[in-house]
Amino acid sequence: MALWDRLKASARTVQTELEARRSDLKDGAFRDASMAMCALVATADGTVDPAERRRVAYLIEHNEILGNFPADELRRRFEEWLDRLAADPEGGKESALREIAKVRRRPVESRAVVQVGIVVGGSDGHFDLTERAVVAEACHVLDLPPHEFDL
Repeated sequence: MALWDRLKASARTVQTELEARRSDLKDGAFRDASMAMCALVATADGTVDPAERRRVAYLIEHNEILGNFPADELRRRFEEWLDRLAADPEGGKESALREIAKVRRRPVESRAVVQVGIVVGGSDGHFDLTERAVVAEACHVLDLPPHEFDL
């Protein structure tokens, strides 16, 4: 199976897993960590073009697992993280990783945050190396082995 086919199949599997855990993912720390992850993945290559911003915002607003939270609140938090990362890439990244680390002691939430990052990374049909690296870095912050997520 080609890499692209494996990525698409993996994204579908991740989405199914997230939907099954939706009732466990209602905490504000999960919401905030997920938005930080979305912004980190969106800015992984150093830029966020308007089309990518819209695509990720759409995904956030229409993703069932994030449906426990008001869409406008999610979008606002995502945009705030994008602004932080644009203003200070290194400091913003450190802050985002600290936000993600807040769910470290919650295994279901930790895995779900990583899976949200994978879904966002693959949303354009290409989960590139910089996006994978950011998600793998989040795995380390969460004390999760990256290989568990094929990273």
